[in-house]
Amino acid sequence: MNRKLIGFAASLAFVAGCKSEPKTAEAPPAATEAAKAPIDKSLLAAFGALPDVIERQDGPAPEARVDLGRMLYYDERLSKNHDISCNSCHDLAAYGVDGKALSPGHLGQLGARNSPTVYNAAGRHVQFWDGRAADVEEQALGPMMNPVEMAMPDEARVLATVRSIPAYVEAFTKAFPEEKEPISFINVGRAIGAFERGLVTPSPWDRFIGGDEDAITDEQKAGFNQFVASGCMTCHNGTYVGGTMFQKLGLIKPWPSQKDLGRHEVTQAETDKLVFSVPTLRNIAKTAPYFHDGSVATLDEAVRLMAGHQVGVELKDPEVKSILAFLDTLTGEIPQAYIVKPELPPSTDATPKPDPT
Repeated sequence: MNRKLIGFAASLAFVAGCKSEPKTAEAPPAATEAAKAPIDKSLLAAFGALPDVIERQDGPAPEARVDLGRMLYYDERLSKNHDISCNSCHDLAAYGVDGKALSPGHLGQLGARNSPTVYNAAGRHVQFWDGRAADVEEQALGPMMNPVEMAMPDEARVLATVRSIPAYVEAFTKAFPEEKEPISFINVGRAIGAFERGLVTPSPWDRFIGGDEDAITDEQKAGFNQFVASGCMTCHNGTYVGGTMFQKLGLIKPWPSQKDLGRHEVTQAETDKLVFSVPTLRNIAKTAPYFHDGSVATLDEAVRLMAGHQVGVELKDPEVKSILAFLDTLTGEIPQAYIVKPELPPSTDATPKPDPT
């Protein structure tokens, strides 16, 4: 990539980091021109190939814990009415989403935010759109207690359910052999998180940055250059092409909907109004609809909105098409063998019954 492209990308990065007055402008000729240049391989250092497993800092989980987490992920008995599992909103056969703007939960109630993909989510800096959970282990417990989602009345109901099933008692003992009381609410989350850390989707992009020049097409390489030249790389970088920071939505041009104040609802800080965790772009072409409220149906529109509201650039049709070509390289392979739904252990007379209230 020539110096003109690097300079232009750097200037956009500066703009994206400043709270300027709203503006709209067509991308300068330099951006389109530079997008045709060869990829500057030094830029690839800002990204990274996916690991086989997204491990915790304290090391990999034992296989028994992963196997237990897989069962719990699919088990609808962890919901009040025995009709919702983690997989209901994060369908592993559909790139970890349900394709809905807002997911229906207990008694068909709709959540307030779009359900993001669970694939590669363990690599994000925080969990949930507002960052209220530190990791996937903590995140896994939230929906169980949410009255609009899985609606369990309390932690005791979750533990009573698990303890009523002998096969689960045995599985928890194997998964947490060092603990005097292996069945705990925290360990439910630790097990589900252990399974989710293996939900990794390697893609052509990983092969390319690993040295395989033929892994992506010339059109897609040009799309990467356009992605950089348009300022997208400022927030969408790293191994997960995003998921590394918080950012204000409507940084340059005010976002049309001010209803959801994002992280402000967690911190109450004025500076956190309309601030959200930047999503990963991994599998983005497969995880519509988009944004925290699921209000945008197509990736084409999402790219245009991001350029206008975050960078202040009105992209032309060929530029959008080029960026979309690059984003296709981030569509990965679903680990089919890993996500096979296991046979769940049967309930007993002691298992709490479904509660439709």
